[in-house]
Amino acid sequence: MSDDKMKIKEPLLRMAKRDTISSQKAWIIRGIAFLLSLVTGGILILILGHNPFAVYKAMVVGAWGTSTVMRETIKLAVPLLITAIGISFAFKMKFWNIGAEGQILVGAVAAGYFGLFTAHIFPKVPLVILMMIAGMVAGGLYGLLPAVCKAKWGTNETLFTLMLNYIALAFIKYLMNGPWKAPGSSFPKIAMLVPGARLTKVLGVHWGWILALVLVVVSQIYFTKTKQGYEIAVVGESNSTARYAGINVSKVFIRTMFISGALCGLVGMLQFAGADFTITESTAGGVGFTAITVAWLAKMNPYGMLIVSVFIAMLDRGSNAIQTQFKIPASASELLIGIILFFMLGCEFFISYRLIWRGKEDKHV
Repeated sequence: MSDDKMKIKEPLLRMAKRDTISSQKAWIIRGIAFLLSLVTGGILILILGHNPFAVYKAMVVGAWGTSTVMRETIKLAVPLLITAIGISFAFKMKFWNIGAEGQILVGAVAAGYFGLFTAHIFPKVPLVILMMIAGMVAGGLYGLLPAVCKAKWGTNETLFTLMLNYIALAFIKYLMNGPWKAPGSSFPKIAMLVPGARLTKVLGVHWGWILALVLVVVSQIYFTKTKQGYEIAVVGESNSTARYAGINVSKVFIRTMFISGALCGLVGMLQFAGADFTITESTAGGVGFTAITVAWLAKMNPYGMLIVSVFIAMLDRGSNAIQTQFKIPASASELLIGIILFFMLGCEFFISYRLIWRGKEDKHV
């Protein structure tokens, strides 16, 4: 075989990891991506027969235009933020916790047990504390299960945590149709939490928003200033390096996944006692999956998660407004949100990697 045939033809376009990129250039890329997302979304809006500027304005006004809708936007951002912080604990050590939905649901069930069946026994403050502890312990234990299996037998945590979502969902359906079915109801549903046991509102929103802001600061300190946070970072870089440094990797997996699940379980309690006042199949409402986007967009930075969660809550709330005002189908408004998030996530690729054309090493994107 000739030498020419032995040569492997260089691809037309290939990617290479960037060595470094300035913060200014990274933000320029993100800004361009955001503008492109608006342009692409605007084309979709034009196809639907509407003015893109009017629709985008309606989205912003629908999320922040009045104190009422502002409170609703914040109420949507709270579970997103806390869940994103929760899964970031796992993601930082490359443990892919895709089970936040299930952890939220079991946290709601554990809190619901005390809220629905002991509200006549305990005063409000002890009852709320009990619901919080129950929700966090239940979520933590549910997150602990895949961590133990990963540590002991090397199981795939992605599939394990994903399947646990469906088990939690099936358990909710069982409770709705069985032992927790509301007395006298002809439909499968769980009774409402009595008003006296519901979370107190602060500035029109249950106090979970204050807790979320506290968690932002605490988690940032945990990640950057504590020994446990350092161990998470080392395990995330390399399990072998962590073991060489004397870190018990299995212990870090178990401890951190309990924290991750506990924070998601806390979200379940807040949704039950502060927002929905009952438990349904939609109690998690996709928050566990959307929070993954929040965490990735924010690069696992708690302060970044605060900004991104509010942004996504604004998009969600704004999409509801344009459905009503412009009669845009729900599927189209969801597609519009998807386009914006796609561009924002996609731009991170160009921040981490560059594209090189064949024969042009010095010219890259």
